[in-house]
Order: sequence, then structure tokens, then C-alpha cells
Amino acid sequence: MRLMIARCQVDYAGRLSAHLPMAPRLILLKADGSISIHADDRAYKPLNWMNPPCTVVMRQADPGEADEAGLEQVWTVANKDGDTLLISVAEVLHDSSHELGVDPGLVKDGVEAHLQVLLAENPGTFGEGWTLVRREYMTAIGPVDLLLRDAAGGHVAVEVKRRGEIDGVEQLTRYLELMNADPLLRPVSGVFAAQQIKPQARVLAASRGITCVTVDYDALRGLDNAEDRLF
Repeated sequence: MRLMIARCQVDYAGRLSAHLPMAPRLILLKADGSISIHADDRAYKPLNWMNPPCTVVMRQADPGEADEAGLEQVWTVANKDGDTLLISVAEVLHDSSHELGVDPGLVKDGVEAHLQVLLAENPGTFGEGWTLVRREYMTAIGPVDLLLRDAAGGHVAVEVKRRGEIDGVEQLTRYLELMNADPLLRPVSGVFAAQQIKPQARVLAASRGITCVTVDYDALRGLDNAEDRLF
């Protein structure tokens, strides 16, 4: 991972246009090719970003750019859809690179980990004819909880949570972008599975084409038989 703190301006062109005027910011360039620009607030959320797969071309500012705008470097980031992120760097305050290696992923609590195991053993929870391909399918940014095939043979990535929140949808979105860049897997659809899913997470998932499934932990464990209920 490369971390740069620099005075820069950022211009995005794609489905819409956005401009960040010149100011000190943190630029993160990750090993998977993603890039994000951060201010010193807003918690984890970047001001602008480009998800992988994308290309990054870095060059020294030409004499005209250096003289007129006081630039040192210009970064052009482009994705497969033709969107571009132009980062114009006027002054580098810090620049370092660090090898983080493969992340083991989030350590799940007992319920969440067991829920993943139960869903792997019962892929029919998601639909008749669904089958398990693999648990913990590894991507460049961590493992997808479950990789399944639906009844039509299509790949489906499933992210399992005890409580479904926006962060989990964002996580699954990043996995899907990487997996759909693999010609041996695509098209890959997504399912966000949890015992409880917040309304905001459902709205975001729907906007990303991700299906939400509420799962019954006790029923999967065989502790809640619908035939035994009085009501």
C-alpha cells in the first residue's frame, strides 16, 4: 500500500463530474489497484475513489503545468467503463509504501461463523437447486464467505453477517467488482445474508443489484420447527 499526503486537486469525470480544489489530502493506492482520496474527517469514507480493476498512469508535470499551476505530478486513473480520476499534485508532504500481505479477513464471532457453516451446508436456503462451490473463496482483498451456483448454473457470491449493515453491502460490492473482472467466474451476482438487515442496507443493496436474504439461525440449527408452532 502506498500512502501519500499531498497538496492536490482531484477531478472526476464519468457518470457525473466532481471537483476537489487544491488542499492537503491523503491518497491511498492499494495493491489491488484501487485508489482513494481522504480528508482529515468523515471517518473511513473517502472524498473520491476508483475501485479496481483500473489503471494508474503517473507522470511528472510538464513545464507548462509546473509554471502555471505549480504542479509536481499528475496521476490519471481510469476504469473499464471509461471513468477517469485526475489527481494534480502540487506538493508532496509524505510518501511511503508498505507491504501488508494477504489479509486474513474479518474474524467473525461465534454466531456469525456458525451461520456461515450452516448456510454452506444448506445452500437450498437461497433457492431450490443451489449448490456450494466453496467456502471462504479468496479474492485479492479478502475471502468471500460463500461461493455458490444457482439453479441456472450462475455463480453467486454470498456475504454472511449476523446484523446486516451498509458496511457489509459495501464489502460485498468490492468483492463482486473483482470477481466479475475474472472471465472464468463472471457473471457473478451477489446475496447479502443476515439474521437482521437494516433498511438502509436493503436500499443500498437494491441499488447495487444485490439480493438481501434474512436467515433464521435457529431454524438452520433445527431448533425451530414450523410444524411444532401453535401460531
